[in-house]
Amino acid sequence: MLYLVHMQVELPPDMPPAQAQAIKDKEKAYSQELQRQGRWLHLWRVVGEYANYSVFDAPDHDTLHQWLAGLPLFPYMRLKVTPLAQHPSAIR
Repeated sequence: MLYLVHMQVELPPDMPPAQAQAIKDKEKAYSQELQRQGRWLHLWRVVGEYANYSVFDAPDHDTLHQWLAGLPLFPYMRLKVTPLAQHPSAIR
């Protein structure tokens, strides 16, 4: 199943920079591993925001939730998940 996920990151303004960087480094490694595994298909930055739109390929809702909850930045995110279905006019 394909899912469109909007991730908006909101780190606390008083978080020490070294702590924020450590979380971001872990986030990068985790997200790149999901991409290498073919689970995280697309990752697009939202210009001017600390946010992204991503497309995931997960077998079910629970698995997607597990992957998202594993993100080191998860506690600092607002997420909107939209399940996707094939459009009848799509040629692919």
